[in-house]
Amino acid sequence: MSMNSFGHLFRVTTWGESHGPALGATVDGCPPGVEITPEMIQQWLDKRKPGQNKYTTQRREADEVKILSGTFEGVTTGTPIQLMIENTDQRSKDYGDIKDKFRPGHADITYFQKYGIRDYRGGGRSSARETASRVAAGGLAREAIKAIAPNVQITGYMVQMGPHKINRDAFDWDQIEQNPFWVPDAQAATDWATYLDGLRKSGSSVGAIIEITARNVPAGIGAPVYGKLDTDLAAAMMSINAVKGVEIGEGMSAAMLTGELNADEIFMGNDGQPAYTSNHSGGILGGISTGQDIVVRFAVKPTSSILTTRKTITKSGEETEIITKGRHDPCVGIRAVPVGEAMMACVILDHLLLHRGQIGQNRGVIGPQS
Repeated sequence: MSMNSFGHLFRVTTWGESHGPALGATVDGCPPGVEITPEMIQQWLDKRKPGQNKYTTQRREADEVKILSGTFEGVTTGTPIQLMIENTDQRSKDYGDIKDKFRPGHADITYFQKYGIRDYRGGGRSSARETASRVAAGGLAREAIKAIAPNVQITGYMVQMGPHKINRDAFDWDQIEQNPFWVPDAQAATDWATYLDGLRKSGSSVGAIIEITARNVPAGIGAPVYGKLDTDLAAAMMSINAVKGVEIGEGMSAAMLTGELNADEIFMGNDGQPAYTSNHSGGILGGISTGQDIVVRFAVKPTSSILTTRKTITKSGEETEIITKGRHDPCVGIRAVPVGEAMMACVILDHLLLHRGQIGQNRGVIGPQS
């Protein structure tokens, strides 16, 4: 009942704490023969690592991944792959003043109520630093996907910061890598920089909404009822630290639509394959992919560590006040983008492997039969 693992055939177990010597992931079920090097994984960790600009925590971690097992001469062997990332810039002393106080909005109080142990050094296992392990596993998953479905592209981006949304009419895929917020809207990036600067200087924080899109995913992956692709995607995204809501496709907005508006009409495309007039379903029907873009959104709450005095209690039950010092993200949603991409990659690979194991190639052929 440790609950530190996810996935079915491609199974990931993360380990380590925020202020321990290292953290990482043990990955089992990766197919053999996948070309992999630390550099292939490192490019994704570099997107998530802290201290890259003034809008993220100034904790300085190289987040350098080491592959300890499961590869030989640059390819996977089919055996468990151990990925390790050493912690090099812990400052546990930043938390000394709050070791007996519970931080409002953090998991400190629930972890203590459950386990009876208080790791005050940045939250221990509950720290968002654990997500570095997921990103490493996601980098491995991306390389395995290339071998099975090479056209799949997984891209994450921010669509809302606090009350400020992107202009969907100005959506530009090329803008995502051009700003510190991973936002596909150049004007929004400029506006958000001014907005977040004010929050950062005041010692406060804000939430965000992240969208992850997987393009060119083949139709047919996922399974009805308990093996739904969207079930696993929702669970994967919800497991990310600070996530408080997940949507697939139209999501909660579907409740405001009529049946005529919500149903994605179907026609035959120029390539002889089914095509759709819209994608309210987010690329999934009945738990199975349609071949359209798979679209998932998740909401990240504001960073709970802020410089504003908040009321709390101590382990002994005394009422007190707390200010959380240390190095924290004014908008943790920024670094959640590569984490969401990693979780999408792990789930997509897992379901590609499940589909290959049960079905092989899709059995239902639509259109003229040769």
